[in-house]
Amino acid sequence: MTITSDATPELPGEGSVTDIAPEQALTTTGDEWWRSAVIYQIYPRSFADANGDGMGDLPGITSRLDSLTDLGVDAIWLSPFFTSPQKDAGYDVADYCDVDPLFGTLDDFDRLVAEAHARSIRIIVDLVPNHSSSEHEWFKQALAAAPGSPERARYLFRDGKGADGSEAPNNWESVFGGPAWTRVTEPDGTPGQWYLHLFDQSQPDFDWTNDEVRERFRDILRFWLDRGADGFRVDVAHGMIKETGLPDYTPPAEGGSMGGAGGIDPETGEQVEIPTAPYWGQEGVHEIYRDWHKVLDEYEGERVLCAEAWVDPLSKMAKWVRPDEMQQAFNFPYLETPWNAPALRVVIDESLAAFGAVGAPSTWVLSNHDVVRHASRLALTVENPQGAGVGPKTPGKPVREVGLRRARAASALMLALPGGAYIYQGEELGLPEVIDLPDEARQDPTWFRTNGERYGRDGCRVPIPWQAGAPAYGFNETGASWLPQPDDWDDYARDRQEGTPGSTLELYRLALQLRRAHQLGLGGVTWIDGFGDDVVAFSNNGVTVIANAGETAVELPADLLDAEVLLASGTIEGAILPADTTVWLAR
Repeated sequence: MTITSDATPELPGEGSVTDIAPEQALTTTGDEWWRSAVIYQIYPRSFADANGDGMGDLPGITSRLDSLTDLGVDAIWLSPFFTSPQKDAGYDVADYCDVDPLFGTLDDFDRLVAEAHARSIRIIVDLVPNHSSSEHEWFKQALAAAPGSPERARYLFRDGKGADGSEAPNNWESVFGGPAWTRVTEPDGTPGQWYLHLFDQSQPDFDWTNDEVRERFRDILRFWLDRGADGFRVDVAHGMIKETGLPDYTPPAEGGSMGGAGGIDPETGEQVEIPTAPYWGQEGVHEIYRDWHKVLDEYEGERVLCAEAWVDPLSKMAKWVRPDEMQQAFNFPYLETPWNAPALRVVIDESLAAFGAVGAPSTWVLSNHDVVRHASRLALTVENPQGAGVGPKTPGKPVREVGLRRARAASALMLALPGGAYIYQGEELGLPEVIDLPDEARQDPTWFRTNGERYGRDGCRVPIPWQAGAPAYGFNETGASWLPQPDDWDDYARDRQEGTPGSTLELYRLALQLRRAHQLGLGGVTWIDGFGDDVVAFSNNGVTVIANAGETAVELPADLLDAEVLLASGTIEGAILPADTTVWLAR
C-alpha cells in the first residue's frame, strides 16, 4: 500500500479559462462558514405541510427545524416559494418580493428565518434570474406595449423570419422540449413578434443587457438580505447572457438538457468538452456576479452566492467562484460520475485542482430536485440523460436494494471530502426515485412538452415520509399530497429510522457528527494506493476513507486491522470490505 499526497494544482497560465492572478490562485483556504458547510435542500411543496392542503409550506418547514438540527446541517436552501402560477413548481416567478399563498406569507418567512437562526441554521433563498413567469407584471406590460418599446426591451422579443415573420427567429429548442420561441398576438389582434423562453413558454427570458433588469435584481437581492437571508442559490447561473445575434445552434445528441458535461467517460471520469451553446456559459454572466458580489458585501455575516452552472470542464466552472464572484458552484460533473472508482478519483482530483486554483472549495452534491435520486440513479443499467427521469417504461430500471447500498456508500464517500456538501431532502432516508407515478398525476412541464417521451422530474419531488402508518406518512394530518406517495414507504419514514442502528438516517447523522469533529470539510485529500482498481481510498485530517465501488469484496491491509471503525455504510466483518461499501477508519 502506498500513500501519495495530492499534487499542488497547476496555476492557470495566460489564456486559461480561469484567468486569475497567481496571487489569487494561491489563496486556497479560509475559515468562512460556507467553505465546509453541509447545506440541506428543501423543496418546500414536498417537505412538510402545516395546513393539510397537500402542498408543503413555510410553517411546515418551521415545525420540522428540530429534525434538521438533529441531523446536523449548517444551512437550508429553500427552492422557490415566491408568488407564482406554479407552471414549473415555482421556478416561474410572478413576484420576486412576496410569498405565494400556497406556502404562506412574508411573516411566515420571517418566523422561519428567526427560528432557523436561533438554531444556528442559515437560510439560502433560491433566486431565478434567467426568466420570469408570463404572469409577471413586466411581461404583461410587454405584451400590451408595441415592438421596440421599453417594456419589451426587458425581455428577448424579436421579429420572426420570412416575409410575414411566421418563422421563429432561430432554431433554438427549449430545455423542456419543443421550440424555445413563442409568437405573440399584438394588441391589435395581428400575429406579432416572438419571445424567447429557454424553458416553458410561460417562462420568458429576461434581456440581461438591459440596465433596468440589472437594477431590479439588485433591489430583489437587498429585499431578501434585509429580511435575514444568508445568501442565494442562483438558478441557471450559466444562462442570462445570450450570444450577440442569437445564432442558430443544434446541441450534440450526447449533451445534457442544461448544457454542461455532454460526455463523461464512464471508465475514466474525464469530461468530453462540447461546443459552448450561444445561450449557456457566455462571458457576460461574470459581470453580473461581480456586481452581485458587491451587493452582498454591503451586509455582515459572510453572505453567499451558489451557482447552478451546468458547464464543463471543471476549470471553466471554476470561473463562477473566482474571488470577486460567487462563493460556491454545484459540482455537477461529480454528481454525474458513475459509481466507478477510477472515474471518481479523476473527478475528485480535477475538482480539487480546479476550485483550489481560484481559492474556492469544491461543493459536492449527489441529488437535487432536477435529477433522478442517487439511490436509484447509481443502479440504472442504461444511460439516462439529465432531465429524462425514470418511469414505468424506462429501460434498465434500478434494483432498489442495489441502489440503496450504492447510495449509502456514495454518500459516505462524499461527506468525507473537503469542501461544502449539499443534501437533498429525503436522501438521508435513502429514498429512491418514485417510478410508478400514474400518467395523470404527473406535473413536470417536461412530461407535457415531450408528449410523454420524457418522464421529467416528478419522481424525485414526491413528498417525503415522516411517520410510518400516518396519513401521508406524516407529511400532513389529512393524507392529501400534491403528488401521490408510494404504498411501501413505511420503512423509509423518519420515525422508523430514528435511533435504529444501521438505518440510513443514522448513517447520515453519524457522518455529519464525525465530519464536524474531524473538520473534514476543511481538510485535504491524500490518496492511498494499493487496493486495486475498484477502490477509492484517501486520508483526510487523520481519517482513512476506503470506498469499494466494485462487485467483489476486498481485504483491508494488515496495518489497518487495529484501526477504529468510525463509520461504515454496510456491515463489515473482520478485514473484509464488501462490495458497494464505504468505511471511515481512525487510529
